[in-house]
Amino acid sequence: MGLLNWLLKGRGFGTEELARRLGTDLPQLEDVVPHYREFGIPKHSGGVRRIFAPAPDLKTLQRRILRRLLARLRAHPAATAYERGRSIVTNARAHQAQAVVLRFDLVDFFPSTGEGRLRRYFRRIGWNRPATQLLLRWCTYRGGLPQGAPTSPRLSNLVNYRLDARLSGMATALGGVYTRYADDITISFAEDDRGKVMSVQRYVRQVVEQEGYRLHRRKKQSVRRRHQRQTVTGLVVNDRVNLPREVRRWLRAVEHRTQSGSVLSLRDYKPLERRSRKSPTLTPAQLEGWLALQSMVDRQGRDRLV
Repeated sequence: MGLLNWLLKGRGFGTEELARRLGTDLPQLEDVVPHYREFGIPKHSGGVRRIFAPAPDLKTLQRRILRRLLARLRAHPAATAYERGRSIVTNARAHQAQAVVLRFDLVDFFPSTGEGRLRRYFRRIGWNRPATQLLLRWCTYRGGLPQGAPTSPRLSNLVNYRLDARLSGMATALGGVYTRYADDITISFAEDDRGKVMSVQRYVRQVVEQEGYRLHRRKKQSVRRRHQRQTVTGLVVNDRVNLPREVRRWLRAVEHRTQSGSVLSLRDYKPLERRSRKSPTLTPAQLEGWLALQSMVDRQGRDRLV
């Protein structure tokens, strides 16, 4: 019976152990129906991003999976999004004052993180086939990670450990630095060797495809040298990490107008004009958010790299 059970279910922890770790009983878990509400939000670069918001009971379960099963698992150090103590600033800071900065953008990152790769990951970390099937039921949708589920960001880092290790190893061997912030890959070098840059571009494309993703075409890829403005996750890194000059000027204007009692529209900042045709006024919460971002950039930009 033990051998038959092993043949049918595979090696690893089973559904009873899964229920125990999640602090509930198995029938309650099996009653959770994966249901999502789909809607779109405009992308900053144009187009629409599809969001899948889980139903309340599913969202509660996903948060429990995140907290009890995924939180302590190890992502690669080069993965800087969704990780404690890391941010767009720490991601950008790794590439400051470099001779050349290469950026790549993955197409449909979350839905392209496929169910097959997640299945192999859950089996590798110790769950048997039935437990893995339950985890896939709760954490995937339409064959990939649903953007909007609490578990998706963390799983996207965990399952891409090999992608990060391969690209980080390549960059280190060539004397460069590699980071990934969600679907944004950045590699930088202290010396500008054009032959090396071309080789790196070919290698990144090859590895990305082998790991199940696609790169945006040339218009989405970027090679920036010292005489050009080098940006990483929206921050300028030519000398030290900073907000773009036009953003800093705009924020100074915001503060001045706020102090004088004027009403500021988002139209006053041209890059934001693309995000809203209605050009709504800037709310106090929005202003607070922008100022908090500036403070974070100033603070973390001065921190010592580790």
